[in-house]
Amino acid sequence: MWIEILFVFFVLLIGSFIQGVSGFGFGLVAMGLLPFLFTVKDSTLLVISLAIVLAGSILIKEYKHLDIKGLSVILSAAIVGRIGAFFFLTNFGELEELENVLGLFLMGMVLYLFFKKKGEGPSRLMLHPLTPVLLGLVGGFVGGVFAVGGPFFVVYFLMLYQNKHRYNANMQASFFITSLLTLVLHGTSGDLNPDFFVYFLIGIASVILGSRVGLLFFDRLSQRRVQQSAMALVFLAGLSLILFS
Repeated sequence: MWIEILFVFFVLLIGSFIQGVSGFGFGLVAMGLLPFLFTVKDSTLLVISLAIVLAGSILIKEYKHLDIKGLSVILSAAIVGRIGAFFFLTNFGELEELENVLGLFLMGMVLYLFFKKKGEGPSRLMLHPLTPVLLGLVGGFVGGVFAVGGPFFVVYFLMLYQNKHRYNANMQASFFITSLLTLVLHGTSGDLNPDFFVYFLIGIASVILGSRVGLLFFDRLSQRRVQQSAMALVFLAGLSLILFS
């Protein structure tokens, strides 16, 4: 039991540190490793519940940079996606086959992030008015099922903002609101078992500590280098989920 607790603590600590430094990555790291102990459904609900704490703690520092107008469209679409994800996770979240799907998805996300050109300007497609709607729907659904919808929001907010504090504030607001919605839906449906609350309390200490330390290094470390190191770990975890689940 203590080995499991320590494993969960350090996984969440690393993920929250990376999110504090780069604005995202908590869900990718946590979901790459937690399914070795829990089902995809239980892993997702734990990560989403802690994402509320993590995003909220960062948002307290960054809220003055919020851009409500830039947030409204993609967030509205993400809420619709999260509602769809609730029904999917409720019906299929206990299936072992979902770990293979998660592994493939994690590896695909990592490959995209590795090969995306730094400083790449927005394409005509990215500037289309429907782009935030589609990214919000997909990011909301994927985030509600696998807790790794962050990259869809990263793509949009990086295109929209040159100011990294405004980018970070809108990212955390998106995570906070959509994660809160998912937790309320599953909580009222009785999906949160007693073990969930034990690991949630452990995780609170992890994410607060990790995110605070990450924010201290926000202006000192290369975000790109931190992300690349984390994504290498996530890629290996995704491969392991496919091979050993």
